[in-house]
Amino acid sequence: MVKFLVPLGAFVLLAVVLGVGVQRAPEKAVIASALIGKSAPEFTLPELGAPTLNFDSRSMRGQWYLLNVWGTWCVECRAEHDMLLAVRRSAAVPMIGLNWKDDDEQAQQWLAQLGNPYERVPVDRDGRVAIDWGVYGAPETFLVDPSGIVVYKHVGPLTPEVWQREFLARLPATATEPSS
Repeated sequence: MVKFLVPLGAFVLLAVVLGVGVQRAPEKAVIASALIGKSAPEFTLPELGAPTLNFDSRSMRGQWYLLNVWGTWCVECRAEHDMLLAVRRSAAVPMIGLNWKDDDEQAQQWLAQLGNPYERVPVDRDGRVAIDWGVYGAPETFLVDPSGIVVYKHVGPLTPEVWQREFLARLPATATEPSS
């Protein structure tokens, strides 16, 4: 009987130590991106609804922008859509909508029905670009500075609180002022 109590006691002690460590870990819900502080991956993809037009990510150099990864199959993408429309109306920063592993027709219907918050919508049908960006689920939103450096990554739906605390706080005042 004693030979079973020692391993059981060690397991319980280990579980308690790990549980306390996880509970006290700072930013335990934050998954750091390997891209933070590094150059945003460059890509050229076809644009949604315009098969002869390509989007080249290098065209965004020289300005702050958001890259929002979404798909019509993503429940949380629908949950954040109104917030993305509010960001668009604020004109704080241009937003590129990377349509990830989606059906073009469904994506076009989605944007026609719900509104289009994006400046441009490149289509990543095979998911290669999303892999380069380190995406593992949608929605994910990246903030990129004018020199093409990834400043911040948010996993999950964008909310007013996250927009204020994490995105607007990182943008210089001149980037968030509406142009006249």
